[in-house]
Amino acid sequence: MRTQVLPLAHRASRLTGSVIDSSTSLLAAQTHDIVRFAMGSPADEAVPLDEFRDISAATLDHHSLTYGATEGEPELLHQLLAYLAASGQPTSRDRLTITSGGMQGLDLAFKLFVDPGDLVIVESPTYTNGSATAASYGARILEAPMDDNGLIVEALPSLVEKAGRIPKAIYVIPNFQNPTGTTLSLGRRERLIELAHEWNAVIVDDDPYELLRFSGEHLPGFQELSPDDPLIFSVRTFSKILAPGIRVGWVDTDPAVRELVIKAKQAMDTCTNVPAQHLVAEFIRRGGLANHIERIRATYHERKLAMVASLTDHLGERITMTDPDGGFFLWLTLQGADASTSTSDLFETALAEGVAFIPGPALSAAGHFDDALRLCFASSSPERIEEGVQRLTRALDIARDAR
Repeated sequence: MRTQVLPLAHRASRLTGSVIDSSTSLLAAQTHDIVRFAMGSPADEAVPLDEFRDISAATLDHHSLTYGATEGEPELLHQLLAYLAASGQPTSRDRLTITSGGMQGLDLAFKLFVDPGDLVIVESPTYTNGSATAASYGARILEAPMDDNGLIVEALPSLVEKAGRIPKAIYVIPNFQNPTGTTLSLGRRERLIELAHEWNAVIVDDDPYELLRFSGEHLPGFQELSPDDPLIFSVRTFSKILAPGIRVGWVDTDPAVRELVIKAKQAMDTCTNVPAQHLVAEFIRRGGLANHIERIRATYHERKLAMVASLTDHLGERITMTDPDGGFFLWLTLQGADASTSTSDLFETALAEGVAFIPGPALSAAGHFDDALRLCFASSSPERIEEGVQRLTRALDIARDAR
């Protein structure tokens, strides 16, 4: 039989996939008990299933299952606008487009603003599904360092000068960053806006966790600091505050950009899942979202404290870790003799011991941070967190003894 060479587009070679998403399939294939610190997902028990069941029946009785408006169902747009205004994030209807989760928002941003060869600045480490999306459109990725106050914005001018070109976009997760849990300081937010205008670069403002602040003071977002700024493309999602499986999010953009977003989305999926939009709209209308977020903030705060205490007890000076005021994640860096342990290799040992995490290199386009790892505290109870940390400690002990 003749061998056929597929006529793939050049962009196909830039599709890297996701270690994070692939872990879902990997964990599903395991037959032994696994404490799941890997996926950044709400706890099953945090999803308001009873309310969803009740609303779903009413939704199917009263709404058609035909195509919906590309920009989003009118009722969801109405309820979302009211909720955002009440939560201190007012916007306008001509800025909002409902998307199929946050990832579609990122895809739309990079589709609209990135040409092959364009420079895109990303935090390092970062959510590599985002940087991989930029790379799929031909972006040249420039990783920029972070500290306890988020992206080191002061370092960007020298990095850009060394790169020999100005960026087309800056991808940033300002609140409780994935994977580090750090929050971008106010001064750095303001300076980043200044640099974006100097370079005429779009800030791709990916903020799935802002509503999940459980301690500390609120910091104004990019839209608050620079209202009606066409260089700010904000991506939001219900995946982290309700459930990822409903695949509903939104983008907040300049109205002129919104027209392009709608055209691009029409070439993707025509419209976001209509029943899911009505489910979310009715949940907000009944007052469920505000009450739900208050509950899960308290739950996630308890779980973060439990994970920090357990890690301190079992690993102590063998690690350093971040201490976020919200979100889902802790970022661990191995210390001392453990620092020579590859977390990529440790993953297999840990999985055998019954605990899963995301190795540091999966969160860097260049594969840095082999001495670090990401843990999600949101999806496990304090009791399971204690068990998982004990298993992680055993895995580190095994790796140390094998050297």
